[in-house]
Amino acid sequence: MREDRQLIVITHLSQLVTLVTGFGSLIVPLIIWATQKDNVHQMDAHGKNIINFQLSLIVYFIICIPLILLFGLGLLGFIVLGISAIIFPVINAIKASNGETPTYPLSFSFIS
Repeated sequence: MREDRQLIVITHLSQLVTLVTGFGSLIVPLIIWATQKDNVHQMDAHGKNIINFQLSLIVYFIICIPLILLFGLGLLGFIVLGISAIIFPVINAIKASNGETPTYPLSFSFIS
């Protein structure tokens, strides 16, 4: 098993592919994690955190849809989720480059 912080940082930043393509924030890190979790030290822990965060975002976005009818709270939720979907991967990529195992706030533990 090899140490590869750059690949872990790329895995965190790959969540931002949605900003360019409109989709893929779950698919790209999932592919990297699934193919490299046995080869790269700490990739399994980072990958699980990323996948759990992305799945949690999907759940939160689905919850926001009916909340649009309730005084527009869903729109506020969309804005907050959109900002967190950009900020947290960048912050955690920086932490990963420093050798830390970052966690994402408000993530459900789908994969443990």
